[in-house]
Amino acid sequence: MARAVSEIYAEIQKLSDSDKEELIRALMAELDAPADADVEKAWLKEAQKRYRDLAEGRVQGVPGHLVFERLRARLG
Repeated sequence: MARAVSEIYAEIQKLSDSDKEELIRALMAELDAPADADVEKAWLKEAQKRYRDLAEGRVQGVPGHLVFERLRARLG
């Protein structure tokens, strides 16, 4: 069974600042790791389809300022 986060945190508190920094960098790198290659391919395919739809006039673009106005109205 995995150790409790509180136990891990207690150990982290004992580390030097430079070791904490190294740990943070390693964790961030892991979180920022590339997504599954199949997911990346699917997003690329979708982005290309949306671009073609826009370029060929099948869909109409919405100006950015209108997008944000609508979001503000929805979110209050």
